[in-house]
Amino acid sequence: MRIFAYCRVSTTEQTTQNQIIAIRQKGYEVSDSRIVSETVSGSIEAMKREQFKMLINHQMETGDMLVVLKLDRLGRDNIDVQNTINLLTQKGVKVVCLDLPVADLSSAEGKLMLQMFAAFAEFERNRIRERTKEGIERAKVQGKKLGRPEARNTTIAVQEKKAGGLSQTNVAKELRISIATVKRHWNK
Repeated sequence: MRIFAYCRVSTTEQTTQNQIIAIRQKGYEVSDSRIVSETVSGSIEAMKREQFKMLINHQMETGDMLVVLKLDRLGRDNIDVQNTINLLTQKGVKVVCLDLPVADLSSAEGKLMLQMFAAFAEFERNRIRERTKEGIERAKVQGKKLGRPEARNTTIAVQEKKAGGLSQTNVAKELRISIATVKRHWNK
């Protein structure tokens, strides 16, 4: 069985080195050529990440194992994580996540755990949505103005250029703003 490791960080200031060390310390002997590291947000679907897609489509085969240090390295969206694990399982790849009580996500116990996580995540998303809606309603009752503040300086600048006889296109070029922004402020 070949063992691959997938390590991901979100920003260029971060490094995957700690993830690689932790995976090896857990007893997974992963050769350097089978470690895939990339810098990409976890909000990007797994199969839309260049390195991950290359790993799944061109390197891994039936009987291989994919090790990740934490579940969030695969993604932040539970549906995407589940789809990714299902894709790997169908391909015959064993998925191991080292921060979970049941490391083998391809097993029956691992699948159950993922379904429970998905249910809790959906519950939390719904609670966040409810709290946000309640907060907006409370702000409205208190008379608070919602949304972005008006861009008065942009309106003034556009009006000055307009008064100087410039076209909308030339105003956009001079102010280095989009034509859509100029049009929004043109007749204010």
